[in-house]
Amino acid sequence: MKIVELILDENQEESGIEAISIVESPAIEEDFIALKSNEIKLAEIDKEKKILMGALLIPNKPIYRNNGEDEYYIYFSKDTVLKASQMYLTKGNQNNSTLEHQHSLSGLSLVESWLVEDEVHDKSRKYGMNVPVGTWMGAVKVNNDEVWNDYVKTGKVKGFSIEGYFADKMERPKDSVGLSQDKEANDLTEKIKDILTNA
Repeated sequence: MKIVELILDENQEESGIEAISIVESPAIEEDFIALKSNEIKLAEIDKEKKILMGALLIPNKPIYRNNGEDEYYIYFSKDTVLKASQMYLTKGNQNNSTLEHQHSLSGLSLVESWLVEDEVHDKSRKYGMNVPVGTWMGAVKVNNDEVWNDYVKTGKVKGFSIEGYFADKMERPKDSVGLSQDKEANDLTEKIKDILTNA
């Protein structure tokens, strides 16, 4: 199965992340924490905050894709995660949100954005989120009672998923681990082999 690294083409106007979608099954397999009350059963900070916190993009996380013809994995490098997080904000997209990548939502805004820089001393650790260094984390304020009551409180949505335009950097078969590849690429190939073996 091939492995495709997605990158940002900074020469293309439409390159980058356009919106953050709230979804039931995030491709990065990390649920967000709803900063609300016990009925969410994830984390309680303040009953009125209505903030969702979670991973937006995880570097070197193999993400399975099937387009009907091909099965493959995609991933984003730490550098691409950094650039994507910065471009999202500099383009002023922090109010762009969708539901399951299908319906535009109003009243959702990215109010915090940071990259995890330390294994121990990071805000994500305070909330029990054990994501790798280089992960783009975000907190989204939900000023939309329908979304909060009908989707967040009921557990219909569990995490974030990004929407955007990326280019393919390279394709590599799962068995082509060679000495010339960097350690990051080798580690990713090994992760995918483990996923395929344990599937």
